[in-house]
Amino acid sequence: MTGRSMEGVRILVVGATGVLGGLAVEELSARGAHVALAGRDSRRLDDRAGRLGGRPTRRVDAYDTDGCAALAPWARERLGGLDGVLVTVGVAGFGSAREVSDAAAEHIFQVNVLCPAAVLRSAVSCVAEGGFLAAVTGAIVDAPMRGTADYAAAKAALGCWLEVLRREVRGQRLRVYDFRPPHLDTGFTERPAIGRPPALPPGADPAVVVGALVDRLSGAESSREALPRHGRGGDGRANRI
Repeated sequence: MTGRSMEGVRILVVGATGVLGGLAVEELSARGAHVALAGRDSRRLDDRAGRLGGRPTRRVDAYDTDGCAALAPWARERLGGLDGVLVTVGVAGFGSAREVSDAAAEHIFQVNVLCPAAVLRSAVSCVAEGGFLAAVTGAIVDAPMRGTADYAAAKAALGCWLEVLRREVRGQRLRVYDFRPPHLDTGFTERPAIGRPPALPPGADPAVVVGALVDRLSGAESSREALPRHGRGGDGRANRI
């Protein structure tokens, strides 16, 4: 499933050992991008990089904020420059506000906000003019459900951070994307940090959504009319997927 070429574009994908990040790495590579992979699972990183013919890899933990901040400079060095960063790191968490412990809430915010922000904050000075900074938040930002107070608040916080960042880097001609896909069939909600997910409809095909996401990063509008676009792009227009 490939669309507009990204031949030679140098991209760091953080969260490359997850389902969404892994699909993004494969799609970007198929379009000719030079990709550096970062994630928590060293074995998966090596396996994925090997299947793609060899790619730079670096293990990172979402709790290691300094390690997150070091990723963009590392990728720029390994790739000989950096044209974009995509962060797909995240963790779900469920339960009423009074049930979720402070420790669980801290974990949810660390993974969903502080880690992506650390990655992208350092990337501002590393990404070449005309490049992009992107993260995946989710439709929950616009439609939070009962039992998701901390999870929805964390994703909304990241969305707000990205919107302010978009304004701040406009003079550098950097595009900022806040991708808010619908519920996807990735098993993400089946691995929450706490609680159990509410009843959800069948998830959308993540491969199709990733294809639309990469279309957007490449500067091409998606031709897949079945997908609503969701999020904010560098031009301020909604680009929801």
